[in-house]
Amino acid sequence: MTSPLRLLAFALLLAPSLLPAAENQRFILERPYPVAEIPEPDRSLPVTNVILMIGDGMGIHHLSAAWAANRGRLFIENCPVTGISKTWCADKLVTDSAAAGTAMATGTKTLYHRVAVCPKGNRLDSLVDKAADMGKSTGVIATCELNDATPASFCANNEKRSDAYGIIGDYPRSRADFIFGGGGKYFTQRPDGRDIFQEMQAQGYRVARSWEKAGALPSGKTLVVAAPGNLPPPSKRGDVFRQAAVKALDTLSRNPNGFFLMIEGSNIDKAAHSNNLEEMMEELLDFDRTAGAVLDWASKHPGTLVVITADHNTGAFALTGGSREQGEITGRFGSGSHDGVAVPVYAFGAGSGAFTGIYENTAIFSKIMDAFKKGAGKPVR
Repeated sequence: MTSPLRLLAFALLLAPSLLPAAENQRFILERPYPVAEIPEPDRSLPVTNVILMIGDGMGIHHLSAAWAANRGRLFIENCPVTGISKTWCADKLVTDSAAAGTAMATGTKTLYHRVAVCPKGNRLDSLVDKAADMGKSTGVIATCELNDATPASFCANNEKRSDAYGIIGDYPRSRADFIFGGGGKYFTQRPDGRDIFQEMQAQGYRVARSWEKAGALPSGKTLVVAAPGNLPPPSKRGDVFRQAAVKALDTLSRNPNGFFLMIEGSNIDKAAHSNNLEEMMEELLDFDRTAGAVLDWASKHPGTLVVITADHNTGAFALTGGSREQGEITGRFGSGSHDGVAVPVYAFGAGSGAFTGIYENTAIFSKIMDAFKKGAGKPVR
């Protein structure tokens, strides 16, 4: 081997150690919240209501960090059934939220960046549409802009998740009865001149542009757009996410035929993309507290199925140390992107037993549909 080749081989051997290591970040939860035991009602009862909670970008690594920070307890741990969901999309091993959201919302693997549109370009009906066809009430809650991939997968159809104005333009024909999120800047002052707030009012929606005003709205078709863009982090927005979930449950549960509600903790993903540990932990813990309110409601309303999962992992996060007793964690991010690792699924309540095992993310749609069909016309005992 010539001298230059020897030097190259030696450099290649050293390369991994010469690369800068990701820096550890530290987080301490100063005020842990209590986590109650929530009894699961009879899971053999027919399913009338389904609540699908999605932690965007939330893998088992993220939840492990939240568990340690809250002194070894999370509300999500009340779910007795667990499974694993595979997240790849039709044209890539590592998905984005649009294709992953579409898989769960419609039961179809699609192309990267498509929202409720199949690989051939045809529009797909979502669980919101399917539940409405059954006479159920429906809702979508997100902490991001409503044009973002996951809420859009349940309320719109578009080949480009980046088409914010086009996606929001689909909302007046959405069959969701309760809608909460951000993105107000895309509802008015649009290139097409439309005022989506006015159009939705014409469809019978009561519209509020802040959570403070939403609290006074009577029950009925509701649109709350609480921020011009994404909602701010929990330290600034307060308890709005949990309150929105509780209001949606109160509103939708008035329908004797039941309901379907999708709740997304959207900004876990955004904080992980930017490798912001403190903000990511804020979002994770707020998501868990919201899950606690949802599980408590489901425990008191037999015939309700709760499914909690993620669309994908974000940030290649690693929990590297800390102290459960002190609520301290240290961790590092390996990237600012998604990865292809499978994600956990947690289930609680009626029909929850169907969610054990390893399956495609499209199976979440089919399992929910099967539960609804089996429960059709069967009153809860």
